[in-house]
Amino acid sequence: MKNKNVGYLIVGISIVIGTIVLIFNLGMRSIVTQSCGHGSECSMYGTIAIQTWISLAIAALVLIIGLFLIFSKEETKIITKTKKVKVEVEQKRKPINYNKLDKNEKILVKIIEEADGTIFQSDLVDKSGFSKVKVSRILDRLEGRQLIERKRRGMTNVVVLK
Repeated sequence: MKNKNVGYLIVGISIVIGTIVLIFNLGMRSIVTQSCGHGSECSMYGTIAIQTWISLAIAALVLIIGLFLIFSKEETKIITKTKKVKVEVEQKRKPINYNKLDKNEKILVKIIEEADGTIFQSDLVDKSGFSKVKVSRILDRLEGRQLIERKRRGMTNVVVLK
């Protein structure tokens, strides 16, 4: 809710509280008039007056808070936009010695190189035609030789050439 609406609600509540206090005060005065024989000098009249003034002061305080909310200015929101700049960093990879790789490892490394050195493992399975298990085992060997690195991304891995 906005401040103005809350202010109207609080003002309404304070008016209801004030009305209830005044009705309660009239009822208490009639009860005291019937039960106390001393008239207006009865100590119960003083107690009723104090309670009434305290209750009306609280209702007035609530009314002031409501009026403050009604007449206060709305907060202005400051919107800031940040611009993300993507800076490409030249990757310096060591040259891969294909002589030390077997046939299947060469196929996977070439597919990774064609993808600019980064590819999802699931795409590697699709492009190579190998099974998921075979690709995973070959990547384990390549990772052991520190030729690639696998990074977890959600439900799949990203394979990156080192």
